[in-house]
Amino acid sequence: MKKIFLTLLLLGQVAIAQNNSKKKNTKAVQDSTKVENLQEVFVTANRSASLRKETPVAVSKLTAKTIDETKAVAAYEIINKTPGVLMVNLGNEQHSMSIRQPMTTNAYYLYLEDGLPIRPMGIFNHNALLEINQFNLQSIEVIKGPASSLYGPEAVGGTINLISLKPSINPEFKFGMQADQWGYKRIQAAGGATIGKIGFHIAGISSLQENGWMTFSDYNKDNFNARIDYNINSKTRLISNTMWGKYYSDMSGSVNEAAFYNRTYKSTTDFTYRKSDALRTRLTLEHDWNDNTASYITVYHRDNKLGQNPSYGIRWSPTVNPTTAKGEVNSNNFKSYGAITQHTQKFDFLNTKIVCGALYDYSPVTYWAYLLEMKAYLNPGTPGKQTVNYYEITAERPDVKLSNYTADIFNTAGYAQVSINPYEKLVVTAGARYDNLKVNYNNAIDNSTGTKIYDKPTFKFGANYNPVQFTGIYANYAQGFAPPGITSIFRAKAGTGGTTGKPAQFYYNLEPATFNNYEIGGWFALLGGKLNFDYAVYYMEGKNELLSVRLPDNSTDFRSVGETRHKGVEFGGNYKLLANQVNIRFGGTVAEHTYIDFKVSDYPTDVLKNLDGKEMPQAPRWSGNSEISYYPNWLPKFRTSVEWQSVGSYYQDQINTIKYAGYDIFNFRAGYEWKGIEIYGNIINITDKLYAYNVSRGNLSSSQPTYTAAAPRTFLVGLQYNFSLRK
Repeated sequence: MKKIFLTLLLLGQVAIAQNNSKKKNTKAVQDSTKVENLQEVFVTANRSASLRKETPVAVSKLTAKTIDETKAVAAYEIINKTPGVLMVNLGNEQHSMSIRQPMTTNAYYLYLEDGLPIRPMGIFNHNALLEINQFNLQSIEVIKGPASSLYGPEAVGGTINLISLKPSINPEFKFGMQADQWGYKRIQAAGGATIGKIGFHIAGISSLQENGWMTFSDYNKDNFNARIDYNINSKTRLISNTMWGKYYSDMSGSVNEAAFYNRTYKSTTDFTYRKSDALRTRLTLEHDWNDNTASYITVYHRDNKLGQNPSYGIRWSPTVNPTTAKGEVNSNNFKSYGAITQHTQKFDFLNTKIVCGALYDYSPVTYWAYLLEMKAYLNPGTPGKQTVNYYEITAERPDVKLSNYTADIFNTAGYAQVSINPYEKLVVTAGARYDNLKVNYNNAIDNSTGTKIYDKPTFKFGANYNPVQFTGIYANYAQGFAPPGITSIFRAKAGTGGTTGKPAQFYYNLEPATFNNYEIGGWFALLGGKLNFDYAVYYMEGKNELLSVRLPDNSTDFRSVGETRHKGVEFGGNYKLLANQVNIRFGGTVAEHTYIDFKVSDYPTDVLKNLDGKEMPQAPRWSGNSEISYYPNWLPKFRTSVEWQSVGSYYQDQINTIKYAGYDIFNFRAGYEWKGIEIYGNIINITDKLYAYNVSRGNLSSSQPTYTAAAPRTFLVGLQYNFSLRK
């Protein structure tokens, strides 16, 4: 790790030295001005508009140009262009995430929509981004590493802020459709304008998947977004945002090893599903008191219903009773009523900037899950190592509850951050937040009521040093905090309750996870901004991480890990050449995620009692995404690109016995616009490579791997009309 970091620093210093030796004084002034103009503005890292050189964290921005040219079917196609980020496609816009963590569905990521969490604290869902309207995105900002001192619980591995399109000054409208050869099709429309003091923007998409490359993999999704801005006067604005979404998907699940390598993409179920109904609305009042002072207050409401018969919830053992299995149907419904207020103040003294705010969120939630009894039809094979051909429901058992609770969740928080500029080249930033998460619950299974409180102050401290206009370095220390998900607490422990004959036991004693992150990084821009490079080196310690342990019947037991270690290097850059006709974007991360103290068994007869020193599963040491784009001067408004997505090998199990080799795939994109009419095409997985987004298995020698298969080569074509009265 040290060698990689020193190499990056050396390359940066050599390039800077070469750049200095070639410039004359007047050219230096011109180039530094260009670099200053190229400094991106981020709003997520400091909760207010800040330049990169003032931001002591690893933060990346995906621009409107990148989003528009990607023409993504799902959000992962865009977000994976971020160095250090691997968003895992689980099919039909379902996903998990890996940012300074293994590929996981745990609650260590915070998803924001225009700075506001998509879900309340404690009700994390790893699929939250399937509710996003891809046709309504202006930009995406990604903070890597803990940001709990600003955003609270769950902002640990990463924070993703999806920033919506704003009303245009002049009337604009766009309409399009896209489809592929596997039965996917989507229509989309958006438009807006400003008339007098009122600006508006609306956007909608409707997606449909039928008869795809894998059996039982249909889905449909409808999303609508509306924003209205009322400019009361030059200093005061009232902004309304509403999102409505409806989603239904078959859950085809994973396939066994033989089916994967034979490309037999057959689901073992024809009854599993996930459905979501989501409504989010907010009203924001912004006021600029003067050039140095601004405030806002936002009131919001969420209404979300998530129901599913999950494929991952099927429990089957090849050794106990291989011809039977168990599943479940569950529903998680919540509403939220909340407000957040923030004040920003700048002072001339040391160029001081203070951001402070407070949050109140009340979210009542109802959750239930009941048992399904199933028959398992087996593939031929060795007893104890057989696999399932398909499952059949033999009985629905709503009388056998696996979970059944109601809870009122109260989240109260206050935060503050101050940055000072002691002298011209140094910016120092410090921040703190206090969160109090209170859960008043009623567990109908054991007839218990009570209150759980998770509260914690979190801190960060960082500094930016910018010796010259075209380079800067930073260092920071940041804390992360993540309480256990409410659903995890009230899930009956494996082997208790239900039809076991044993009283149900629950995870009442799960502790919050805490993280300490130490980081250094930097950036430089050379050749008048044609070459940009940034890097980060981090070391993060985790305590009481909540992880799931796969049991022999595929059920899940939740365990708090005593201690984990996450360390790595992230880097990314852009290089423009041939008069800006060619753009080379590159990025990736080298990381290692390790159990330091993880006790998995108290039974004397178990051979394996702890996993100390072992690598965490689904944790590739390398992942990266790079792209070469070509914009020929001889054919304006034509574009083409080739993208490389690379994921290194990783262990499938927690005991580090078998690895999956990872994959390298290539994607091609091209488009051309003429008089507002745009035609485009994408080829995803050009070489038709056989690969899986995720491979996992249990810890027993008889455990069989499951593969989340990726799509064969896919041809996407689209047509879009862009209308604008912009001069």
